[in-house]
Amino acid sequence: MVDAARAAKMADRIKVIVAKTLERGIRDPRLGFVTITDVRVTGDLQHASVFFTVYGTDEERIDSAAALKSATGLVRREVGKNLTARLTPSIEFIPDGIPENAALIDSLLTEAHHRDASIGSLKKDAKYAGDEDPYVKPRDYAAEEEAAGFDDDAVYESKDD
Repeated sequence: MVDAARAAKMADRIKVIVAKTLERGIRDPRLGFVTITDVRVTGDLQHASVFFTVYGTDEERIDSAAALKSATGLVRREVGKNLTARLTPSIEFIPDGIPENAALIDSLLTEAHHRDASIGSLKKDAKYAGDEDPYVKPRDYAAEEEAAGFDDDAVYESKDD
């Protein structure tokens, strides 16, 4: 096992190398607008998982995935040339789920907005179940004693006699 910081640096370097290779070195017409989103390297630096997204339709995503799979050897060779490691890691391209997750989050936010709007319309016609201010207030003992007709001086005078 190597240091996690070294693995992270190697993953960042592989990400740059793969992106440059895809931009300049691959002439496959099936390859669409591909973005490398992340690279993860195993602890022994023997395997690199390259996550990618494709801007376009589902058909373009499938075609781009096939083009990347066929170009894996070329990409690995370029990574080996530009990497200062004893062994070149194997490369695996994995489609990233960022667009699907973003669409799901967007739909959830839209649903929450609609629910908030419906609650807001119910709130306009709502009335309190009890008092408008349900919190207990501190008691004013002096006002209560005065209202009850209680006199402190009279009590103390009777005790002294």
